[in-house]
Amino acid sequence: MYAIIATGGKQYKVAEGDIIKVEKLGVEAGETVTFDQVLVVNNGELVVGNPTVANASVTAQVVEEGKNKKIVVYRYKSKTGYHKKNGHRQPYTKVKIEKINA
Repeated sequence: MYAIIATGGKQYKVAEGDIIKVEKLGVEAGETVTFDQVLVVNNGELVVGNPTVANASVTAQVVEEGKNKKIVVYRYKSKTGYHKKNGHRQPYTKVKIEKINA
């Protein structure tokens, strides 16, 4: 059984027991989160939502919050001496999928 959920402007294919990194949710570790935007559920037969599946949700437990590896952003223009180096670390929330309610 799997589901496709939408959170943080992205879509994730999840199954029970999966651990995924999503955009920062702002909740403490150990708390429970419910994802209501379920786009697809497959439990033997495929149910596609329009745009979401009615009465479906995914329950997950927050494992931790943190920051991803640094991404280096380097801007350069030739022959002008212009160069600029920047870095960015995107915050994330790691969640463990507990149950798919469909």
